Amino acid sequence: MTTDRPFEGKLALVTGASRGIGAATAEALAARGAHVVMVARTAGEMESVEERIHAAGGSATLAPLDLLADGAIGKLAHAISQRWEALDIMVLNAATLGSLGPVEHIDGKEFARLISLNLLANQALIAAFDPMMRRSERAELVGLTSSVGAEPRAFWGAYGASKAALDTLLGAYADEHANAGKIRVHIVDPGATRTKMRARAFPGENPDTLKGPETVADAICERIQSDCPTGERMRVEG
Repeated sequence: MTTDRPFEGKLALVTGASRGIGAATAEALAARGAHVVMVARTAGEMESVEERIHAAGGSATLAPLDLLADGAIGKLAHAISQRWEALDIMVLNAATLGSLGPVEHIDGKEFARLISLNLLANQALIAAFDPMMRRSERAELVGLTSSVGAEPRAFWGAYGASKAALDTLLGAYADEHANAGKIRVHIVDPGATRTKMRARAFPGENPDTLKGPETVADAICERIQSDCPTGERMRVEG
């Protein structure tokens, strides 16, 4: 393992890898030597990311998948475990914003879908890949959160509630594995970043004033390489 490829020989899985922070993180991990399994609903945008990874000398596997499809996560875990022994890095990035509005106006069906993707699917991924992470010398679990999960904000009740619940879930998982030292958890708040989700939430904002997804991706990689304790929440500035 060289200093410029610290993840050489490691297997990583990134959800929501077709664009934004997920795509940038997949590219950053691959550039540092990891083989990256990229997960997203459609293959089209992921293929472009894969092409960039290969052009830079990295390697990746595409896994087009709807995380909410019945049995999809279990099938994904089974397929990956048949090919690889251990999972060293998992980045839980896939999420949906939903509609912003007063709590009393939250649509029940939309809220259920938001909770299903932002929270329940992530728990299912952790459960499905826990055996493979336990087989790693030291596995790194990264969960993308939001400031509204820690500090409630008007009109962000639905999305904020899903992220607050995810933070609690990740914190509990970190605490459960703290003594064994085999699985380390990182709760990452990317802050204001130039993504399509951000543009939907703040349509009048000038995107040129925001940091790019690659800044968050680099921060995630640096975090994984650091000696920080498990379960900490970090915010990416810049």
